[in-house]
Amino acid sequence: MRNIISYFIKFPVAVNIFILAFIGFGLAGALSMKSSFFPLVESRNISINLTYPGASPEEMEEGIVLKIEDNLKGIVGIDRVTSVSRENSASINIEIVKGKNIDVVLSDVKNAVDRVPSFPTGMEPPIIAKIENIRPTISFTISGENISLATLKQYSHTIENELIKIDGISQVRL
Repeated sequence: MRNIISYFIKFPVAVNIFILAFIGFGLAGALSMKSSFFPLVESRNISINLTYPGASPEEMEEGIVLKIEDNLKGIVGIDRVTSVSRENSASINIEIVKGKNIDVVLSDVKNAVDRVPSFPTGMEPPIIAKIENIRPTISFTISGENISLATLKQYSHTIENELIKIDGISQVRL
């Protein structure tokens, strides 16, 4: 430690160069650092939504969901498959292994659903899509005493239109 101090005492210009380099590299690092308030996270889920009007949950499970789940077995990149059957509809959620390309797995899932031999007549085509992450930034409430609901809706639509005009705002939902 004494050697370093004695070196800087002998050569004071070296101290100035060291300090300037430290500040320069610090500024360069700070300016090139990527950061965001809400970090971007790649989606790892695929959903299959099925609609069959008039079907019971048992019919949805046995007639449709189990057939699709059987075809999904063996697809590389699938971590877990969960399904929920309800009256008139069912949904299948597919979680992708971290690091796998979701578009490739999505294509494989679509091919697997297309390989189902037959769906019941009257069933709507399955909707297969990757689940996009939506990160709400802000939410607020408009209220007032002795103001009708129609007036509050007019105010909210006016505010919605003004917010959409602001550069950098991509989506506004009432």
